[in-house]
Amino acid sequence: MAGFTVHFKKPTGWADSIHIHYWQIGPLAAGSVWPGVPMEPEGDGWFVYRFKEPTAHIVINDTQGRQTGDHHRGVDGWLDEDGRWHQSRPAPRPKPQPPKPAPALQAKPISERKDFREETIYFLITTRFYDGDPSNNFFCRDRIQFNAAGEAVDPHWRGDFKGLIQRLDYIRDLGFTAIWITPPVENRSGLDYHGYHAYDWTRIDPRLESPDASYQDLITAAHAKNIKIIQDVVVNHSCQYGIRGKVHIDHLPIKYYVPQGSQQGKVNHGPYQGHLGNYAWANRDDIDNPVAPVWYQERHASDPEGIEPLADPKTHETVPKPGYNPGRFFGVDANQLDPNWFHQEGFICGGDWESAYPLQVKHLAGDCIDLATERQNVKDYIIGSINRYLDMGVDALRIDTVKHVERDNLLEYVNAWKTHKPGLFVFGENLVKGYGWGDMGGGDNGPSQIRPWWYTRLGHNPRDPNSGGDSGFPQLDFGLFSTFRDTVSKGTYGGTAQVFSMDWIYGDVTQLVTFLQNHDVGPDNDFKYRFKGEQWMAAAAYNLIWTVRGIPCLYYGEEIEFMKGAPQDVEGEKDTLDKTGRAYFGEHLSDDRLAQTQSHPLYRHIRRLNQIRQAVPALQKGRMDRVSEWGSGMSFIRDYSPGGSVAVVGLVMGGEQYINVEGVPNGVYRDAVTGNVESVGYGVLSFHVKSNSAGIYVLDGPGKIGEDGVYLR
Repeated sequence: MAGFTVHFKKPTGWADSIHIHYWQIGPLAAGSVWPGVPMEPEGDGWFVYRFKEPTAHIVINDTQGRQTGDHHRGVDGWLDEDGRWHQSRPAPRPKPQPPKPAPALQAKPISERKDFREETIYFLITTRFYDGDPSNNFFCRDRIQFNAAGEAVDPHWRGDFKGLIQRLDYIRDLGFTAIWITPPVENRSGLDYHGYHAYDWTRIDPRLESPDASYQDLITAAHAKNIKIIQDVVVNHSCQYGIRGKVHIDHLPIKYYVPQGSQQGKVNHGPYQGHLGNYAWANRDDIDNPVAPVWYQERHASDPEGIEPLADPKTHETVPKPGYNPGRFFGVDANQLDPNWFHQEGFICGGDWESAYPLQVKHLAGDCIDLATERQNVKDYIIGSINRYLDMGVDALRIDTVKHVERDNLLEYVNAWKTHKPGLFVFGENLVKGYGWGDMGGGDNGPSQIRPWWYTRLGHNPRDPNSGGDSGFPQLDFGLFSTFRDTVSKGTYGGTAQVFSMDWIYGDVTQLVTFLQNHDVGPDNDFKYRFKGEQWMAAAAYNLIWTVRGIPCLYYGEEIEFMKGAPQDVEGEKDTLDKTGRAYFGEHLSDDRLAQTQSHPLYRHIRRLNQIRQAVPALQKGRMDRVSEWGSGMSFIRDYSPGGSVAVVGLVMGGEQYINVEGVPNGVYRDAVTGNVESVGYGVLSFHVKSNSAGIYVLDGPGKIGEDGVYLR
């Protein structure tokens, strides 16, 4: 009886060692032993094998792990790379031609961007970004920088809304669609430029505004540029002076403070001539609280020089008095706080940092006084205050110091804001230096109840994330950030996959906000410093952050390695802001330096990553699958089935590599980086990536997006 012949077209990415394995070919004939017998090449990628038996079950493979499905055959046939049989050899399929590079996309209008995963975030400290109005500049009492002539320079409150409005085009050109600003509400403390020492949640700090540049003007201007505004919100604590119009914390007026060895009227501390009272106010005092005691209000409105004797109501000693107890001016007696507004359990210390109860009822610091967030009056005040900003057009909220408020209590605030503004995106900051898996393991010495994943869930079993669904309150991804110390900071992706293996513990992992560094932390030197690695290492980190699950966030200045390796916050006793990661950025944004800033390789790299992510829904919303890493490289699939979008990603550190990814849906893929085109027929995509670059192959994608740079080419 005549036999039959099988012809096979080798798919892209398969090795040349094509074998055919067969069985059940007849009662007297034995089958092959895996992987079978070699097929003979016959040109143009075709291979052939001739059977003498009438029928056979067959599987074709390349001995490297790639194989077809099971087939039963008894007549001649040609099996193409898509797994389809033909009666005769099919005509060569024309190789898909790379389309022209896709033009840079413009983000959809804000009204159409309902899913915050479509955004990328630029985070800035408003007072340190760009100075549009020098008339509202202000020096804090602490950490004043003096020049060689003894003159105070670099005001802490330097950048402002006017400056930010003037440089919205810079942020838009960089490709970001949302700006996260530090808390804009009125602050009070010796070093309050960053906004985290709130005194009045109902009022925007006047040191940020100008007659022609209010907070509303900023929101309106950003929206006109198609940029969303994320407002930072502090729920956990107030400043050490209480809350204007609600509660007063007992102090003596600062204008009566005289350091030991000095005398009233002789203090010479930059603009604080004579004493340390607020130099910008005629009454030379910090507090204008109408609920302060009558004697305090009287002194607030009189005696600007602080020379009329005042008896301390607690000790009856008279001030001004050199060296008199600084705690009466700057400190807080936790036992004397108003329990209607504040907790009274003292200050966090030692082991408190890894235990839920003390962490959530004790005071964070002397200028961060723990609010009784469970009380209805506190809820009404903070929720109502922030609702006003949502009504002004604020698009999203970031919540500070999340782990310092019990989860279900904090969700009352979050859900109230989401009810007030349906569709509102709210994310939180739960700082952890490690994976942050809590009771789920991973060497974590803190309980789940103070870890990021807990706040993304609704359940109450610290060892079972699935005991409750998604809370709708995603977090900054400190778990991924913490791996960068041992991975990208050392020029490797090795170990990165481990953090993704635990993605299932989060409510919706695709809504986590990912980052390399921020105003508090960086991956180097015990997490205190701006990234200090080589430029290509930073680019490799951004390649990862912009292609894995989550919403990318960049801290201002990263795009030009600003203050590289500097401590994020003041360290030494005499450090000033110009030595830190929070230094004034504005010189780089001046008219004469702007072009130079925008030509930096990382600036252009981040801009292109934003262009690519904006064009590929899978990179915004897709789940991660087939995650593989091998130190010098990493690969994975982003699959967004609801949007019909798939992206296959390969990342490379060091020399160029060939990357194979299995489990890929069949179809035509175009690389957003190079424009190269590959067809997938048997679930395997193989492609080449240049050194320190990436391959981003998109199913039916647009092709090359943006212009080649040093790290994407």
